Order: sequence, then C-alpha cells, then structure tokens
Amino acid sequence: MAEAFYITAGELAKRGFEFLPSELDSSKHMIYSSPATLDFNSPGAKGFGVKRAGLVIPESVMLLIAPGCCGRNTALLSELGYDERFFYLMLDDTDIVTGRYVNKIPQACEELLETLDYTPSVIMLCCTCVDALLGTDMERVCRACFDKTGVRAAPAYMYALTREKKLPPMGLIRKSVYSLLESQKRISNECNILGFFSALEDDNEIYAILKAAGIKKIHEIGRCKTFEEYKELSRANFSIVLNSEARAAAQDMEERLGIPFIELTRMYRIDKIHNQYRLMGDALGTKLDDTKYFEKTKALVEDFRARHGRLRVAVGESLNADSFELSLALCEYGFNVKEIFGTVGERNYVFIKKLAAVSPETRIYSNLSPTMMNYKPDPEINAAIGADACYYYNGIAAGIEFNSEAQPFGYRGVELLFTELDKALK
Repeated sequence: MAEAFYITAGELAKRGFEFLPSELDSSKHMIYSSPATLDFNSPGAKGFGVKRAGLVIPESVMLLIAPGCCGRNTALLSELGYDERFFYLMLDDTDIVTGRYVNKIPQACEELLETLDYTPSVIMLCCTCVDALLGTDMERVCRACFDKTGVRAAPAYMYALTREKKLPPMGLIRKSVYSLLESQKRISNECNILGFFSALEDDNEIYAILKAAGIKKIHEIGRCKTFEEYKELSRANFSIVLNSEARAAAQDMEERLGIPFIELTRMYRIDKIHNQYRLMGDALGTKLDDTKYFEKTKALVEDFRARHGRLRVAVGESLNADSFELSLALCEYGFNVKEIFGTVGERNYVFIKKLAAVSPETRIYSNLSPTMMNYKPDPEINAAIGADACYYYNGIAAGIEFNSEAQPFGYRGVELLFTELDKALK
C-alpha cells in the first residue's frame, strides 16, 4: 500500500503553483475525511462553517435547502443554541434532477415565519452544491422570497466544490453577511474590523493602538447583540480587513456604502507585524506606536527558544493561522518545522516560496488526500500545533489546538501561541 503523499517545500516551490501535484488538488481525487479534517472540511461540523456563519447576523434565521446528507452535521450546532434558528427544505431525487424545488422556496419561507413569534431580521437561504451544479440564481430567489414574505432574504452558498477558488464559500458568506447594511452618515472616529465571525481576543493590542490614534468606536460583527448594533457598521469611516476572505465583502461595502478599507494579514513574524502597523499608520495619516508590544513579544519568543531549544514541530491547518505563514515564522525563530498539513492556494503559495529558502526539507501533506489513510507520525516530532496535527500526534508529542473562537491577531497572537505551547511542553 502506498505511503501518505507529501512533497517538500523546496520541491513544491521549484514546481510552481501552476503545477501542483494532483494529491494537493482536491478536485482531482476523492476526498478523504479523516477525523483530522472534520473541524474544517464538514460545512456545519464545528467552528464557523457556512451554516453558522450565516447566522452571525443578529436576529436572523436560516432555511437550509438541501438533500439530507448536506444537513447531517447541523444538529451539532444545537449545543451552541442554534437549534431554533434552523429550518429545512429537504430535497428528494426528483427535486434535484428537475430543479422544481426552486419555486417552493418562497412558500417555505412563508411557512417558517408562521412558526415564529417574532419577525427575523433576515432569512438566510443556505444552498449547496446542488445549486452550484444547476446554476440557480439565488439573488433572484431571494427577491422572490422578499416579495412573498416582506422579510429580507440573503444567500449562504455552501458550495464545497469552490473551496479552492478565488472566492470560496467562506468568502461568499462574508459578503452576504454584510450585504444588509445600508448607507448612512459616516462618523470620522469610528471603524470596522472585518475578517472573522467572532471578535478578536479582548486583550489584543490593536484596540489600544487604534484608540491612541483617535478612534473612539470599533465595530465588529462578532460583538453585535442586536440588529440595530449590526446596522451601525455602515457608519464607520473605514474598515480594517484582517482576513483575505473578507476582501470581497469590504470591496462591496466600499462600492455600495463608500467605506474604504485597509487590508492587514494575520501573521506570526513580529517584524512583519511591526511593518504592518507602520503601513496602517501611514494610510491613516498618523504614527501608530507599537514599540512596547514589539519589544515584549520579541523577548517572549527569545525566552521560549532559550528554554525549549530547537523544537521539531508539525503544523496543521485547523487553527487560527495560515499553516504556511506560521511555519515560516517558526523556522525564522529557529525552530524545525518538519511537517505541514495544509491546503495550498494562490494566497499562501508566497509563503511556501519563502519557506523553501529557509527549510526546503519541510514535508507538506494534504489532509484531504486518500493516501493519508497510510500516514505514520514522525517519532522525532515533539510539538504539534493545530487540531488536526494534535489528532495525528495524540499521545506522541505535546500539542495545542490553537483554534479558540476568540481570534488572535498581531503581537497578542504570537504571545498566545507561545504561552499555550509553553504550557503544553511543561
């Protein structure tokens, strides 16, 4: 039986993104959903898949339009209090073949409203690969639902087939989530933070840095409790995008609402974090002072390395980081990243090229490759980062999942990473 497929960072960089091995392209093989992939591959299993993300709008409900198999994990979200916000329009074989169900959607919306004792802010219409293949015009369906019920509807595209495209499902759902905002007078000392469905970790330095620069109110959808609070996002003077998957949403807000945006990247290399704050200050026409955070974090990393030496690390992708950027950071800090479990895309390939220069022998695996059934852990690895890496190295190496819902960013993210890893190693 074949061994689990991998390719080294050096080999992958030499091939170029256009010539990815088929094992790293999920559209060219069957998908292996090991327990390690459930946290991100199954649309409603955990975290913020499309289903849960669509309900981040306060006071919203969702109609899942799908065959039974696509709704199989939704019940897991009932533990988080979503069970009374989900409704189902189940499709049978005839529905799927003929597409006749499309005309039933407005009626289904009317029926679900009759079961509620309140009027929701929006009905999110969650559609699946069925509609991707049929080419359903969901914008038109949403208009039909509004005409039928008087309640706004918005699409939530759970198209797993487009996971590795330029605008994947999690990019599309972010755009939908902000699509209900309407133009209003903007306030000069308010801004939005876009990118995640939950809020940043409370102690993140970006709040203090922005307030020192004169920003009085910072809006995040993850902190909105009511629809009225949600609507306040459209009065921000500018937005800060912290996740590239929110870029399409920010562009839409700029076109519709006139709110410009600045894009930052979540990174774990402190010199790059420092440079981003400098560039953001330039864009805002002010100097952002991050000196104390830079020095504190630099000292923390140096102290960790002095105490734990050259760790041998496996990095997964079910975590609050880009697998390849985090791996590059760890290598530059002096650690040995031996393995990465990650999905290679156009956005993160730039990190692979840089990683190849400092650690060309790092092995890159795809969690989705069927060959992972034959994966064998490397006995030399003594630290695992990410829920999937922790699965592979359970009982073998110290591990941290590092995927809490409170989102890390900037220097605080680096601090949390090494603090959690230090506890695990002890």
